Amino acid sequence: MKRGRPFEPGNNFGRGRPKGSRNKVTAEALALLYQFKEPLIRKCMAKAIEGDVRALALCIERILPSLREPTVRLRIPKLEKLEDTKLASQLIVENLAKGNLTPNEAEKIQGVIADIRDDMAAGELEARLARLEKQADADGNSRSS
Repeated sequence: MKRGRPFEPGNNFGRGRPKGSRNKVTAEALALLYQFKEPLIRKCMAKAIEGDVRALALCIERILPSLREPTVRLRIPKLEKLEDTKLASQLIVENLAKGNLTPNEAEKIQGVIADIRDDMAAGELEARLARLEKQADADGNSRSS
């Protein structure tokens, strides 16, 4: 028998628990919690009102949605050439200096632009290398003739 897989493929007896099914103990615990959910919630709220910091945190976590970063609106040129990425970087620095962007927002946007710039540079290098190889093949063939 191979190590790592306890049952051979096609074994119908060793499938285990179906995906998504819950452990029996977990299911029983959830049933018990649902049975007493209202008094438990009231108790937690009462503790929070009394000043229990942990209970207060639990209540607030459930009431308020988690904070999301606001959407940033920034017009940048279409990034088709390497020069366009330089212009976009300059616009980011200008908007940062004006206070239209936070340093964190500017860093994230600049990271995306840098990735695009790196992809463009790699594409240009590949194209140049292909042209040089083609030219070298053509020169080699013309010399051997």
